[in-house]
Amino acid sequence: MATRNSAKPLTGTRIVSLALNLPGPAALMRLSAMGARCLKVEPPGPGTTSAGRPISGDPMGQYDIGAYSVMHEDVRVVQMDLKTERGQAQLARELLRADLLLTSFRPSALAKLGLDWKSLRRPFPHLSMVEIVGAPGERADEPGHDLTYLAEAGLVTGTDLPPSLLADMAGALMTSEAALSALMQARANGRGQYRQVALSQAAEWLALPRTWGLTLPTGAVGGAHAGYRVYPCKDGRVAIAALEPHFARALFAAAGLPEPDMRAPFAPQAHEAIAAWALTKTRRQLDALAAANDIPLHTLSKA
Repeated sequence: MATRNSAKPLTGTRIVSLALNLPGPAALMRLSAMGARCLKVEPPGPGTTSAGRPISGDPMGQYDIGAYSVMHEDVRVVQMDLKTERGQAQLARELLRADLLLTSFRPSALAKLGLDWKSLRRPFPHLSMVEIVGAPGERADEPGHDLTYLAEAGLVTGTDLPPSLLADMAGALMTSEAALSALMQARANGRGQYRQVALSQAAEWLALPRTWGLTLPTGAVGGAHAGYRVYPCKDGRVAIAALEPHFARALFAAAGLPEPDMRAPFAPQAHEAIAAWALTKTRRQLDALAAANDIPLHTLSKA
C-alpha cells in the first residue's frame, strides 16, 4: 500500500537550486511539495542577525522574511561563495548526488562560474537543468523584473501596480512544469536534460486572453457582458461571474429582469439594470441570493 510520501511523484529526487528572489523559490516550494528533497544554495549574506544566525544571501530573505520563510519551509538552505574554489567544490559534491539544478542567474554570470549547461554536461552527465531567464534568446542577459515583463505583454494598463507578481508566479508554475518534463525524459534515456523558462514568455502566456480579445472592454469577460462585472452594492462591491446562459438567466431572474436571450447581457440597458439592482442589496443579501439561485458571485468590502 502506498504511503503518504511514496505517493508523491518526486519522492527520491534531489534538487539543488541557485535561484533567488521569487520565481525559483516558488517553483522549489512546489517541487518540494511533490516529494523532492530540495537544497537551496545562497551566496553569503551581509553578516549575522542579533541571534547570531547568518542573514540570508537571497534579497527576498532581507526585504520580506515572511514570504521567504514560507517558500523555504521544507527546503534546506546553505550559503556558498561560488566565486571561490571552496564554494565550487562544495557545490560539485552536491551536484554529484542531485538529479536537477535550478538556476536564475543571467546566462553570462552562469558561464563565468562554469555553471552553464555546456560546462555541466561532461562532469555531471546525469544532471538535468532548468534555467530561469528574463527573456529568451539574445535578450536573456537583459535586466528586467515582473513589472517590466507584464508591461511588455500589455498587462499594465494604468499607473497602478498589478495586484500580484503575475509573471513571477506564472514563471514558477512553468518552471515546475519544465522540471517535471526534464526529470521524466532523463529517467527514460539516462541522460540529463536542459530546459529554459523565460519570465517574459510567462507574461505573454497570461496575456493570451487579452490578445484574443476576451478581456478587452469589448470582450465577454472584459466588461461587455452585464453578468461578468464588478458592481457597487449597498455596503461594498459584488463580483458577478454569471457568464454562461443558465447563470445569466438565474441572475436576471433574481434581479427581477426579463429572461435574456444570448444578446441581451451585452446591451447597455442590461448593465444599467444590474447596476441599479446591486445598489439596492447588501452583501449579506447578495450572498443569500447567490446561494438560493446558484449564481456565481463574491461580495467584497468597499474599495
